[in-house]
Amino acid sequence: MVKISDIIQYEGDNSTFIWKHPCEDFNTTTQLIVHESQEAIFFLNGQALDLFGPGRHTLETQNIPLLRRLISIPTGGETPFHCEVYFINKTEQMAIRWGTDSKVQYVEPTYKFPISIGASGEMSLSVADSRKLLVKLVGTERVLERQQLTTYFRSILMTKVKTYIAQTMRTNAINIFEIDESLETFSSEIHRRLIPDFLDYGVQLKRFYVTTIVKPDGDPQYEKFKDLYFRQYADIAEAQLQQKVGIIEQQTEAQKMVIESKALAQKRVQEGYTYQQERGFDVAEGAAKNESAGGNFSNMGIGLGMMAGVGGTVGGAVSNMVSGAFSGMSAEPQPPQNHFCDQCGAELTPGASFCDNCGAPQAVADTCPHCGFKFIKPGRFCPKCGTRREI
Repeated sequence: MVKISDIIQYEGDNSTFIWKHPCEDFNTTTQLIVHESQEAIFFLNGQALDLFGPGRHTLETQNIPLLRRLISIPTGGETPFHCEVYFINKTEQMAIRWGTDSKVQYVEPTYKFPISIGASGEMSLSVADSRKLLVKLVGTERVLERQQLTTYFRSILMTKVKTYIAQTMRTNAINIFEIDESLETFSSEIHRRLIPDFLDYGVQLKRFYVTTIVKPDGDPQYEKFKDLYFRQYADIAEAQLQQKVGIIEQQTEAQKMVIESKALAQKRVQEGYTYQQERGFDVAEGAAKNESAGGNFSNMGIGLGMMAGVGGTVGGAVSNMVSGAFSGMSAEPQPPQNHFCDQCGAELTPGASFCDNCGAPQAVADTCPHCGFKFIKPGRFCPKCGTRREI
């Protein structure tokens, strides 16, 4: 019995790469509908003839040029002929899972112990050459789904993935505990190596990702080295933390001193002190902290003239400090000064009121020229400030 179909269109789902329409006998007036991102290939007696792109097509000898060379259609075009139509889904199908079927054996380059690891990830595929995929891979199958296609390429995947990972980890001495840092490099390089193998069958490997390296967790030897590795870095991290804490404490102490200094300076400014007075306070405070005021002034190179030049409030403070510092110190003896008589020019005896040569009276200073103290009796030095008297 002849089966006549008026419309042939795709009825599969989006996870299918190739789908064969169940109708195999139809006449030349049948309509073929091909959606966007699809292609349809017309087969006659197992031979691929023409390929149809998106759109609506009438299956007749005018639209199938190769068909005219093989069969003769009777007048009227109502006689059916035996043929097949395959639909090819050309969309990029993503999130196709893959994984190694066995462990990769190699010697860990850092700790030199044998280890077994696995790998898994995702990839996305699309059909690059519909005719090549049908002829070389599908054959007489009615459906080619994503899982089935992945199975066809499993041997290629396993060989390339395991070989590359083992060689790369050994050549670059990649530590098993740091291997996750190399996943992006693994992905791009393995992708580059696999592209030609997939294209040989008309499939485009659009993307390829190594997302997981399966480590031998639970293996006693592996767990031992993992513990040593993380303990080593834990000790380093602790030492670095202690160093940072020490630096922070030093910085905090320095900041505290700066804040206190700024607060003191601000307080003095608010009280009306000038910059010169501020500097005077700093000098006075530094001198006060020294156990020996005289020694401090000597070491700092600060003369009495400089201290006396600090005016105003600071000058008074410094003056009091200097007076206090030197109050317990005896004046250093000065060499005696010679005086001569105004009448005869003879050298006078120190402290004499009359010349012992001519008997002329001599003038005696009534007040100290340095501090203004009034003398009430003769003497060689001022009893208040210790200045040598002019006799």
